[in-house]
Amino acid sequence: MKLKLTILFVISQIGVLYGVEPFHFALLTDLHITQNTTAVEDLENSLKQINNTPEIEFVLVTGDVTEFGDKVSLEKAKELLDKLNIPYYITSGNHETKWSASGHTDFAQIFGDDKFAFEHKGVRFFGFNTGPFLRMADGHVSPQDITWLKDELSKKEKTQPVILATHYPLQYGDVDNWYELTDAVRTHNIRAILGGHYHRNAVFAYDGIPGLINRSNLRAKADVGGYSVYSVTADSLIVYEQTIGGEPKRWVALSMKEQYFDEKGSDRKYPDFSVNQFFPNVKEKWLMKTGIGIYSSPAMWKKNVFVGDDLGKLTSYNLKNGKKQWSFQTGQRIVGTPAVADGIVVFGSADKNIYGVNAKTGKQIWKIPTNEAVLGTVTIEDGIAYVGGSDNSFRAIEVKSGKVNWIFDKLKGYVETKPLIINNKVIFGAWDTFLYALEKNTGNLVWQWTNGIKSTHYSPAAVWPVSANGKVFVVDPERAMTAIDLETGKTSWRTKQSMVRESIGISEDGNRIYAKTMQDSVVCYSSQNETPQKIWSGNIGYGYEHNPSMLVEKSGIVYGSTKNGLIFALEALTGKVIWKHKIGNSLVNTVLPTGKKTVLVTTASGEVSLLKYTP
Repeated sequence: MKLKLTILFVISQIGVLYGVEPFHFALLTDLHITQNTTAVEDLENSLKQINNTPEIEFVLVTGDVTEFGDKVSLEKAKELLDKLNIPYYITSGNHETKWSASGHTDFAQIFGDDKFAFEHKGVRFFGFNTGPFLRMADGHVSPQDITWLKDELSKKEKTQPVILATHYPLQYGDVDNWYELTDAVRTHNIRAILGGHYHRNAVFAYDGIPGLINRSNLRAKADVGGYSVYSVTADSLIVYEQTIGGEPKRWVALSMKEQYFDEKGSDRKYPDFSVNQFFPNVKEKWLMKTGIGIYSSPAMWKKNVFVGDDLGKLTSYNLKNGKKQWSFQTGQRIVGTPAVADGIVVFGSADKNIYGVNAKTGKQIWKIPTNEAVLGTVTIEDGIAYVGGSDNSFRAIEVKSGKVNWIFDKLKGYVETKPLIINNKVIFGAWDTFLYALEKNTGNLVWQWTNGIKSTHYSPAAVWPVSANGKVFVVDPERAMTAIDLETGKTSWRTKQSMVRESIGISEDGNRIYAKTMQDSVVCYSSQNETPQKIWSGNIGYGYEHNPSMLVEKSGIVYGSTKNGLIFALEALTGKVIWKHKIGNSLVNTVLPTGKKTVLVTTASGEVSLLKYTP
């Protein structure tokens, strides 16, 4: 059916402003392609209708293209989108980044990139990712993408109209560093920021910049799906909701002339760092701003600190002063935390390799190719490194030689967690609903445990398991803590009492289990009882929280971190707050205490820091 858009989209001014000529484009978002034929059918219907609407000159696709970010679904989405007879420009959403077995590398390999930049009839368009990589946290714009956008904007006059496209709304509660993005672009003529995520039409203001959230392509409870159509004129930006087979319905219009916001912006939008005033004895002994996102916790060997980053570099820093010593470049991002033994740093990369690198020089000693990305954190014991990958396999590797001792290849999902070595067993979860126990020396399966929920979203896969008193303890996305018999894999007890999720820790004596709740508090349970017994609950005041950063005890102090830049230290026996420190507003990875008074920190916004507490 050909829609009479030329009649419905009234062009109120033929003249040209800033060289803008009138045009129309469509926006598709939240496609959620899986093997679910309804989602595929909804996209096919939209594409056919767009192809039969000659007034539409291109299409923006703004994220959650698939449900799980898997290669099969991404390839299916591309196969369908390639049927468009006009250009399309695409960026990713949180469903491509959070549950991506490739570490969100398949998206760029299939579509060419996860960001775009182009100019059309006098208007510049930019799209970029806002999803958190493999961590349940707020959305995030990587520092390297902010740098890219600033560089691109600087190539043209500031008066030229610009439209940005993201998946998440760029506002508090959705994207942790949204204010950095608005500050970076506000001196330019930004007309609107377009996106999805909410599966409905909505108008927001991102520190004054208009934000237009669009309906999902899915039909949901309706009979048919739909999309948005934008009409750009010399003086207006008009948006229509277009259902399949229906008439376009105008739902909002913006001026292409008026200035909606001032160039300075509002100071009220910035994060509140006042907590640091209450704990002045915590100082950043050193702080490195790398300008590159970091989703790896730090590792330490002697006086050297090792950190993997979002651009695939493993970097060594001096523990004393934070100075960079060397960097080793891999082909894709590093997500899993490295481990060090015998002077060799072992880590995986999304470039489908496991590396052994000289800890002193950064020179490669060995490399093990794998069939898919390696996103798992490494554990080393007795000269053997244990790490899981995205090729449905888990490996045991001799650290000195790089020889693979054994491979367990019967997983049905990828691994991101840190393996637990206990009682001749290797224990870890995968994004296939199971927690596995393998025989340490052979890799043979001893047992596997599940919480009974078939959806992979509820897998015990992000948590780093801990063990004491003959039990393994995990917390999972069902917001439950579970004690599992170490020998049999049977559930000893399971409780949802405290609403904990994916963050756990254990005391140095093994008698207490710690976990973050999803609102303000850390709880402590006994590891010795046959039923769940809470020992204490400490109100930290961190707000809503779901970052899977683990809790770590050292010298009687429990350390933790949050999705919004807070690091805290508690008395292990009571839960009393010793100190808190806010380093930024983005995800803080699992911290690494280096002594009773110092702790190493890495963040998604690219900071590497050594904090020191002086009583």
